Amino acid sequence: MVKRALILFGLSLLMNNLMISQEIVQWRGPDRDGKYPATDLLKNWPDGGPELLWHVDDLGPGHASAVVLDDKIYTGGTEGDTGYIFCFSPDGKLLWKVPYGPDWVESWPGTRSTPLYVKGKLYMETAFGKLFCMDANDGKMIWEIDLFTDYDGQNNKWGVTENLLIDGDMLFCTPGGTINNVIAIDRNNGNLIWSCPGNGEVSAYCSPLLVELPNRKLFVTQTASSILGIDATTGKLLWSHPQPNKWSVHANTPYFQDGYLYCVSGYGQGGVQLKLAADGSAKQEMWRNSSIDNRMGGFVVLGDRIYGSDDSNKGWYCVDWKTGDDIHGEKMMGRGTTIWADGMLYCYSDVGEMALVKPTADGFTKVSSFEVPYGEAQHWAHPVITDGKLYIRHGGSLMVYDISKK
Repeated sequence: MVKRALILFGLSLLMNNLMISQEIVQWRGPDRDGKYPATDLLKNWPDGGPELLWHVDDLGPGHASAVVLDDKIYTGGTEGDTGYIFCFSPDGKLLWKVPYGPDWVESWPGTRSTPLYVKGKLYMETAFGKLFCMDANDGKMIWEIDLFTDYDGQNNKWGVTENLLIDGDMLFCTPGGTINNVIAIDRNNGNLIWSCPGNGEVSAYCSPLLVELPNRKLFVTQTASSILGIDATTGKLLWSHPQPNKWSVHANTPYFQDGYLYCVSGYGQGGVQLKLAADGSAKQEMWRNSSIDNRMGGFVVLGDRIYGSDDSNKGWYCVDWKTGDDIHGEKMMGRGTTIWADGMLYCYSDVGEMALVKPTADGFTKVSSFEVPYGEAQHWAHPVITDGKLYIRHGGSLMVYDISKK
């Protein structure tokens, strides 16, 4: 009887953990840092890459990543000038697709952002400032707001791009208006909770970060020329820090570790590390490094090292977290996106090479790679790793590879 009770208790804990892990599924993993908790993954791939389990096409232009749950997979795409949310079964069968309205068809066309899944609902922001919530079971629209007309938002050169951030029932976004620069809304009904004028700058394609400090939650994002630190509970602007670049593009999520904040931008600007006050109310610049100046592919921090590529195809780099000094750099492949799982880096270049890379004492070593076979246009969507599978979105195609040890 005792043994059976312990087994049932263990199963209950396992189910609870699985349920918690499925409550929020967001861009670049559980902590928005490009790190995925998968284990028992291959440490090298066969010639031609790991086994391709399935692929789907006809998603239309788009740069949205996959949102993977136990029983459903979501992503966004476009047909003509209309954006859609697609829902697939775990084996790639289309369950439904639902239009959400106009999306970007100009330069670099397609869906910009990745849907955010929270407790049975999907949230996304379109390139034209429409923010919506839909039922994740059937795609039924629950509520929607227009950030441009309702909150004096303004568009930028290549269409609003922001992977939404959630904290409890608070949903954060950046309309980029002079009055309502950054806002928090109630995710249940779309009602405003607070508004912050920031510096009145247009949004800058940044997907924000929530920093949890002992006595404050700090919302961090980047607008056209600034890094902003905002009290996530009240919406008060606590500080801003200059971070301009040529085209006001800051399309990477900031990273926080042990009291220090790191933000990186492309077009030669590079990264900056800021030391935050214990309560988040102030900051001090510690160093700048321009080797990693990735435009939109993110980076990964492992211990005291930062891994990522540059913006001008000069190379991939390993940078010291504490000093900002280069540890290693090489022209490993074309510039691109970096994620991590089970001790290995996964580097996806914007010319379609997917590489398995091992961090080393001296920097990193490329172990295996393959060419992504399906899709078209830019390789900008960030890969996803879940349950031993690698999900790669390229234009109108989504590919799923088995990268587990068998």
